[in-house]
This record gives sequence, structure tokens and C-alpha cells, in this order.
Amino acid sequence: MVVGAKQDAGTSRSLPVVAPLPADAQNSHEPGRDDENVLADQPGADGAATDAAVQPPPEGPRALDGITRFMGLRWEDPETVRLEIRPELINRGGLLSGVVTYAMVDYCMGSTLWAHTTPEERIATITISINYIQTATEGEIVCRTVLDRRNRRIGILRSEIHHDDGRLLVTAIGSYSIFPARGRPPIPPIPEGAHEPR
Repeated sequence: MVVGAKQDAGTSRSLPVVAPLPADAQNSHEPGRDDENVLADQPGADGAATDAAVQPPPEGPRALDGITRFMGLRWEDPETVRLEIRPELINRGGLLSGVVTYAMVDYCMGSTLWAHTTPEERIATITISINYIQTATEGEIVCRTVLDRRNRRIGILRSEIHHDDGRLLVTAIGSYSIFPARGRPPIPPIPEGAHEPR
């Protein structure tokens, strides 16, 4: 993934700006996270990319990995993730799969906490308690997350998913581990066009 930085007032960290992967790029080992600012290596003033292929879409960052690409998750900011319900996300019962909303919560909590970490910190999900209140079969849903508390080792977050018609679908509380970064080999890049929504 290509990750740039956009400073956000009120957070201790620059926010990710994600664009599609160039064919020869490597993925990060964590969703929404990269060890280096890849855009800083691109030609242009102040590390700004000059190639249109590495610019984020005008409506905001999109896929962070193959899972978010398949699901069609779209970030407005680190605390807000949107998804358009498609037939591929409906279960055999004819309703939106709980797997989809659980993944939305996990990714949104992760990006929310990520915005409050330093480059020397990594995060991992410990547990998420989720309440499925209602479901949907079509339309758009949005997950919003709030960081309730964080210390040196743990972050506690709350999420809600609402349908675009205003109905509350899901509530969740999650805890995440915060730990020092360690060197890891990069994960191979996602093949171009793999698992694209239809």
C-alpha cells in the first residue's frame, strides 16, 4: 500500500492517506499502517507524488488490503468507515452478514487507535464485544469509532454502525494491545485486480 501523511489537529500522529498499490510495491504488515512514508520516496516537492496512480481517490482513502478491497470499505477519516451493501455481502438468510459488520468495527477501531500512536508503536486486537441490534439488506452503512482510553499498553474503543436511514445496527467495545515495533518481513503485494467488488 502507498501511505502518505496528513496532519490532523487533535491527534498525536499523522493520518494515513491510502492509494492503490503500484505493481512493484509491498504491502504493510498491519492494516492501515506502513513502516515508512512511501510517498516521501516519490519525486515531487515535499515528498508529494507526481504520478496520478498513487493519489488517493477524491472521495477519500479506500482499500487497505485484500479484505477491505473485497468488502468495499471506504474511510472518511480514521474514525469513520463506510460500506455500500452488495449482494456478495448478504448471507444465506438474505441479510447482511455479521462478518461484514464485525470486520468494519475491527478495521475502524484499528485505524482510530493507529491515529493515536507513534511510529515506534504497533497495535493488535485483543477482544471485541459486539451487539447485533438490527440488520440490513441494501443501502449504505457507516461505522464510527471513539477512543475512550489509552495508556502505554492498552487502548479501549467504542463503535456504532448505523444504516444511512438512521437505524442503529451494531454497537461494540474493543480492547487493543499497544506494543513496540519489531522488524518483520513485508507481506507480498495484493495482485492487481484481485478480489475487486463487482
